Amino acid sequence: MNEKIKTLQIIHLGICAGTIIAYFIVGDISLETLNIPAIDSNSILYLVIPVLAFVLSSILFKAQLKQIDPKLKLEDKLPVYQAASIMRWAVLEGAAFLILFIKPEFILFGILLIVYLLYLRPTEERITNDLSN
Repeated sequence: MNEKIKTLQIIHLGICAGTIIAYFIVGDISLETLNIPAIDSNSILYLVIPVLAFVLSSILFKAQLKQIDPKLKLEDKLPVYQAASIMRWAVLEGAAFLILFIKPEFILFGILLIVYLLYLRPTEERITNDLSN
């Protein structure tokens, strides 16, 4: 089981590292870009992107986990968990890239998505907890 968890951790690391590198190269991050931009009626849509990504990723993740037969052993549940996790991370990564390329003034919200993505690092405890619920 540890090998499967290591594989999932490597995939997670690749997604996080790629997003972080893109933010450093394309984002031109400085202290000035980390300020909260002025939000008006035209830019409210860009504020909805990270919120929607957070909600959608959680809903999709939980929906995938509900499809798992609870009678299976933990090792047999891991492939579905892996697919659900990758789907969750892809939604968050996609939203971070949308913010970066469409509205770079809101880069702070993209960075918050990346921080949340880093928080979702798969560990044996987290996987066991997610699969037992």
